[in-house]
Amino acid sequence: MTTPFANRANMSNKDIELGIDFAPKFDDKGLIACIVTDADSGDVVMFAYMNEETLGLTLQTGEAHYWSRSRQELWHKGATSGNVQDVIELRTDCDQDAIWIKVRTRGASANCHQGYKSCFYRSAELANGKGQLSFREDKPLFDPHDVYKK
Repeated sequence: MTTPFANRANMSNKDIELGIDFAPKFDDKGLIACIVTDADSGDVVMFAYMNEETLGLTLQTGEAHYWSRSRQELWHKGATSGNVQDVIELRTDCDQDAIWIKVRTRGASANCHQGYKSCFYRSAELANGKGQLSFREDKPLFDPHDVYKK
């Protein structure tokens, strides 16, 4: 796949920060951070990484693609679970080193591999001098053992 992105090496900071050419800055591992929110509620549903290929595929298909650091492979969100993320809007920050996508999720509307609507289904607080988690979503929307049969 030919890269659809501008070459940052030929651009000034002003061009990157105020221009119209999309020139994402990937880190030394070839990745860029991506925060994902629900297009309707605005809730953060997940955080992931993209590489040049997955960011290009996301733009080309309108469906979210990520890079799985743990599996070291391309990950088309929903290919296994059926919970495909349709990209409503893709934004980059001022210096183009982070991505924000707004999505609508098809299927059970679960964005987390544990079956929850959001990967951020717990909150942390200090209790008795120790960090403790409490659930903010009642229950998963699906059983991951039924969906991911590896």
